[in-house]
Amino acid sequence: MSTSRHQPSAPTVLRRLDAGAGIDAHRHDEHQIAYAARGVLAVATDQGHWIAPADRALWVPAGTVHQHRAYGTTDLHLIGLTENPLNLTAPAVIAVSPLLRELIIEFTNGVGSRAQRDRLRAVLLDQLRGADQQPLKLPVASDPRLSAVCEVLMADPADNRSLAALGAATGASERTLSRLFRSEFAMSFPQWRTQLRLHHALIQLAEGDAVTTVALRCGWATPSAFIDTFRRTFGHTPGTHRTRQLRSSS
Repeated sequence: MSTSRHQPSAPTVLRRLDAGAGIDAHRHDEHQIAYAARGVLAVATDQGHWIAPADRALWVPAGTVHQHRAYGTTDLHLIGLTENPLNLTAPAVIAVSPLLRELIIEFTNGVGSRAQRDRLRAVLLDQLRGADQQPLKLPVASDPRLSAVCEVLMADPADNRSLAALGAATGASERTLSRLFRSEFAMSFPQWRTQLRLHHALIQLAEGDAVTTVALRCGWATPSAFIDTFRRTFGHTPGTHRTRQLRSSS
């Protein structure tokens, strides 16, 4: 992602993206909120990958080289900010309350007088200050031994081999890999693998795949195990999530 376009200002705009479409690597001198009211949005940088369904948004700090990709037909709402209400210096996924959702959608419509938009912006910033971060990041490995294991599972998240077996296949010990997961990602191997599977699950649900199919393709032993993990992470079931996606696309 070394080649990128420089945009001095981060746009405040609504962009409609077809499934699989994206925005190439770029950076801007302002912070940005990226929110998909419909579809699922992913952001990639040299440091990792972040993904957000419709009850999450992505925070991209000023100067960060990043690219967007849409899964499912996506309504992408972008807001450029000179302020940093989240006090974050790295990309993050944040929770979007019903009020924050409506504020983002209304602000990107671009209508209203200057005074009206200033008031709307003030409420938007206030809501962002209280938004919680969500653990939906897949960091990029720097150690080649860790990277080799990650690449195997990224290609097939349903691969259920143990860390010891994966290490044997890629030339590293279980102990070394376990240490690398914690030192580089601040996560255990099981935690990272769950994050990976949830990333894949969100993409497949956005593309219209059935819950049972997604569960098995992404490595859960049973659909009920997938449903439990999804509910704990997102607060609702994958069936509810899929229904919302299909309804918003109709």
